[in-house]
Amino acid sequence: MFSLASRLATRSLARQVSRRRPGAFPPALARLSPVALPGRHLHASSPLSADKGKVSVTFLRADGTELKATGKIGENLLDIVVDNELDIDGFGACEGTLACSTCHLVFEQKDFDNIPDEATDEELDMLDLAYGLTDTSRLGCQVCMTKELDGLVAKVPEGVNDQR
Repeated sequence: MFSLASRLATRSLARQVSRRRPGAFPPALARLSPVALPGRHLHASSPLSADKGKVSVTFLRADGTELKATGKIGENLLDIVVDNELDIDGFGACEGTLACSTCHLVFEQKDFDNIPDEATDEELDMLDLAYGLTDTSRLGCQVCMTKELDGLVAKVPEGVNDQR
């Protein structure tokens, strides 16, 4: 049988897919291999596109340490942390299933305004559990990189709250 967490994550992703315009994928699906989703078609502009440009991100830890990383357009910030093997304690404990708030990040207002997708109800519920919540907080697993976000600086809060 499936665990409660996996059932909730699946239901959450299904809700995200049903709310989006055709061809758009929720950030949590962007890192999966291309699969056929009912009623969805892959477009060149989707995060699953094979032709992805490179982007840079700086993660600023609470102690002032800067961790620089590169990723591809369409990747979410959790994947960039994992792929670059960045040492951010506890980051992404639920592996991007919207079941924790450990990938909580804080952005400057100008960068926050450039994030193309608004936070879903599920993301906002998880953010309510995060330490150091601000008006410009998002979960890194739900923020996909775009060309406009190249050079992004994301602040990593001092503590994490893992409610799994």
